Formats: sequence, C-alpha cells, structure tokens
Amino acid sequence: MEVILLFFIGHWYLSLFFQSFFLHRYAAHKAFTMSRSNEKVFFVLTWIFQGSNYLSPYGYGVMHRLHHAFADTPNDPHSPKYDESLFKMMWKTKTIYAGITDGRIPVEPRFTKGVPRWEAFDRFARSWVSRLAWGSLYVMVYWIFADVWWLWLLLPIQFILSPVQGAIINWFAHKYGYRNFEVSDTSKNFLPFDFLMMGESYHNNHHKHGSRPNFGVKWHEFDPTWQVIKLLDKLKVITLVKQKSLEVIEDKKFAA
Repeated sequence: MEVILLFFIGHWYLSLFFQSFFLHRYAAHKAFTMSRSNEKVFFVLTWIFQGSNYLSPYGYGVMHRLHHAFADTPNDPHSPKYDESLFKMMWKTKTIYAGITDGRIPVEPRFTKGVPRWEAFDRFARSWVSRLAWGSLYVMVYWIFADVWWLWLLLPIQFILSPVQGAIINWFAHKYGYRNFEVSDTSKNFLPFDFLMMGESYHNNHHKHGSRPNFGVKWHEFDPTWQVIKLLDKLKVITLVKQKSLEVIEDKKFAA
C-alpha cells in the first residue's frame, strides 16, 4: 500500500511542478528565461513526469494567455461562469487546447509570441503510443504493489492527472476562497496555505500580477514552486526577469 501511495503522491507533485514551473510561469508568462538547450531539457522532463498526462507547453501557454485576456467572459477557454458543470468545463478546455496545439483553432499573434514550441517532440509526447506506454507502466506498478482493492481507484486519476489539477484551479479557485485584490474576474485564492497545488491555488494573486514568479503575497502564502525557481536562478539554470521588466511585460503582453 505504501508504495502505491508514494507513487501517486510523487506523480501528483512532480507533474504539478512541471505544469506550474515550465508550462505556466515560463511558457505562458515568461517570468524567467532559459537557454534553448535547457528549454528542450525541460520539455523532456515535463514529458517524463507528466507521463500519460503530458501537456504541450505551446498549447497550454497560448490557452492560458487567452484565459488571462478574456477571464470570465464568453471568450474564456474555461470559466465556471459560462460552463454549467465542472465536467463540461473540462471537456471544453480539452477541445480548445487540442485545437490550439494542432493548429486547427487560429490564434492572434499577440497570444503566441514567445511561447516555446517543439512540434516534433510534442507530436511524439502527445501520441497514443506515448500515452499507452506510460499508462501500461502505471498499471504494472499497481498490479505489483496494490495489495488492497481501493488503491485501484487512484489509477484513473493518474491517467488524467494534469486535467484534474487544471480543473481544481480553473473551477474551484474561481468559486471558493478569499481575495487579496479586487480584479475584474472571479479569481480567488483557494487555499490560505497551499499544501496541495504548489502555489497555484493563489489564483487571485496571480490574476492581479500575472507575470510575477512568486504567487504568494501574504506571510502565510507559501509558494513551493517559487522556492525551486529561486534555487534554479542561483544555479544559473534559469534567469529571473527583473520585476520592473515584468511590470512592462504585464502591461503590454496581450495589448491589441
């Protein structure tokens, strides 16, 4: 039992870290820079740790920029205000994400500029061959180590882990929680101490300061992903963008 729980928890946090660090704060918001070679390394690491849930940095980054530009309006790719249920929102998000990633949904250049793209790798990482291979690995781990029946209930969640994590923020953090800032949308800080979402639950803070790499603002709002970002900056793996530059980016990024 312990092995499966550790496997699930490890997959949860590692998958979430790469979604928050690489797809969200880097691909969508450019809160820091990195070399092209390091960028490719993080493409591969994202595939390894998201596994069957791999999300394209390009598709995610562009869709997330659309979310910020049109938050809680009919053009928002995912908004509880315009979707009747959590599952309908998840399906709509999936459809828009796939359309952007595959090039079937045209997007204005202002939303695609600077978003990292590695089409050949994305095609492989998003392929059914890759997803089935990772899924088979998960099943094998459960087959060997799941010694009580209820552990198998965790397996379907691991197959769709990234969409589940995205839905927690995109649905619940627009419905429940508290606000540090008055913004034009319904974003809220879902958890006062984010033990679950690697800092992503400070959604209201993030909607106020989109390009700020640290999502925490108050003393109790500890952002684990920010701690790793600071370390990687010190190790020269990435380079943080100066705050004044971030403010300029934030003002101009999605300007028509």
